[in-house]
Amino acid sequence: MKTYTTILSLLISGIIFGQVTIGKTTNSSVPANTTVSIEFGNATGGVRGIALPWVTSAASVTTPVPGTLIFDSTDQKVKFGTSTIANATTVASWGDLSDGAYAPTVANVPDTNAENTTAKALIGGVPASDTTSGILVLGDANKAMILPRVTAYTDIVNPSAGMMVYVTGTTPNQLAFFNGREWSFWTKP
Repeated sequence: MKTYTTILSLLISGIIFGQVTIGKTTNSSVPANTTVSIEFGNATGGVRGIALPWVTSAASVTTPVPGTLIFDSTDQKVKFGTSTIANATTVASWGDLSDGAYAPTVANVPDTNAENTTAKALIGGVPASDTTSGILVLGDANKAMILPRVTAYTDIVNPSAGMMVYVTGTTPNQLAFFNGREWSFWTKP
């Protein structure tokens, strides 16, 4: 019984105070600092990115909240949900992070994968009370996500449409998004 209690206590504390690192090869259980809820890859760079959720269109996203990131497979653009009201809980419009990129050569990339519409992974937050819609929800109110860092976007040999990375080998550093044909870059908030 004592063994079960110890294991259960460790699991619960890991969920409540969880910080997650994915694809990190050095000190894999230690995030960059305590303000990190999820971190992808090493601080010195890597050769992988994170693929955003594909949706049929931004309008098809069920109850999105401001800050939601998606890859809209209809127009093949990376978009983020915004609102003009402070502390809003609903998206008023979708910002285009692929602005200025060439259109992909393949129109309307199909997403043929079946979706489990009830699937959700919550990191931080309280599962019983967090009703935020999403596949991966970061529920921490005082921590952020660190994107995969790469020295150059060209280090990713075979990027997927909707992929996002943080490029550290440029001045200034910048976010890079792949739309299925080319990378677009975002340097200003």
